[in-house]
Amino acid sequence: MSRAGHVRKVRGLGRVGRLRRLARRRPRVDLSHPARSPLGSSVVNCVTYRDGHRVSVPGEAADAVRWVRERGEGFVWLGLHEPTSREFAGVAELFDLHPLAVEDAVEAHQRPKLERYGETLFAVFKTVCYVEHEELTANSEVVDTGEIMVFVGPDFVVTVRHGRHGSLGPLREGLESDPGRLVQGPSTVLHAIADQVVDDYLSVTDSVQEDVDQVETDVFAEHGARVDPGRIYQLKRELLELKRAVVPLGRPLEELATRTSRVIAPDIQAYFRDVADHLQRATEQIAAFDELINSILQAHLARVTVAQNEDMRKITAWAAIVAVPTMVCGVYGMNFDHMPELHWRYGYGMVLAVISVACVLLHRAFRRSGWL
Repeated sequence: MSRAGHVRKVRGLGRVGRLRRLARRRPRVDLSHPARSPLGSSVVNCVTYRDGHRVSVPGEAADAVRWVRERGEGFVWLGLHEPTSREFAGVAELFDLHPLAVEDAVEAHQRPKLERYGETLFAVFKTVCYVEHEELTANSEVVDTGEIMVFVGPDFVVTVRHGRHGSLGPLREGLESDPGRLVQGPSTVLHAIADQVVDDYLSVTDSVQEDVDQVETDVFAEHGARVDPGRIYQLKRELLELKRAVVPLGRPLEELATRTSRVIAPDIQAYFRDVADHLQRATEQIAAFDELINSILQAHLARVTVAQNEDMRKITAWAAIVAVPTMVCGVYGMNFDHMPELHWRYGYGMVLAVISVACVLLHRAFRRSGWL
């Protein structure tokens, strides 16, 4: 396989779990889109590295593993996208992966975690992507999540990606451009994936902050009481999804940074502490957003209550003004024969004048008190 990169098509799984590949080479394709591999399988790429450089090993994936183990140096990186149980069965047998970890990798929908099975590490990362939208509504999707499962052994890395985003192609190319990092072995790939995932967290939190700021501005605007509360609830719900992806990763990163392992190179272990620091920053930002959204929601409810009280005061003031002509007209509508000023020539005009003056005085009084 050339350094430009190629992908071989998986045709099936043998009885001994070996992956058959087409002998002819195919150009590498971008699998970052939501569709499955255009090569007809879940395998995205299978590459062998030695001394930090990509090497071409003819044959099947099992041949690449045998080639690495016979020489006692280098490692194999096999990448898959949403494999089925049948497709992953051969991979599990080839690398002797634990059945529980295999089940998690195939089924997905796992929380971030780190598990150890002998000399193999199994890490689960939640990937996040900010969904662009012109305006936040009660039905807007703000955060889209996916998963990356990573199996790390002394001489192999198996990555399983679920979701529409989180492509590892650019990451692979970045590592290949720096052989000094790849020479450290499979733990370099694990660190690079963790670093990319956490960097995406920070990028998403920065974008979510713009939505939070916009909602805050709208709520405290002149007509903030008219803001749809569904927008606030939707943003809080999306923030909760982001929180579920970010917060649980703290403990696995701490373990990678502090607990020694044969799989993790000592020089790489120190870099996990830096990733953990970045994760802590993202966690603090999300916690701050959560508190701020709660405050915004309370402020919105308070403004709605104040607006309702103002409306009630206006209604009450106008009802009091209308009560004056209603009362006077009600009295003179009783049709008694002997009523004061009933036959007076100027009685009609006087009644209208009294009603008008009373209504004007009440209106001025309510205006001064702020009810109108």
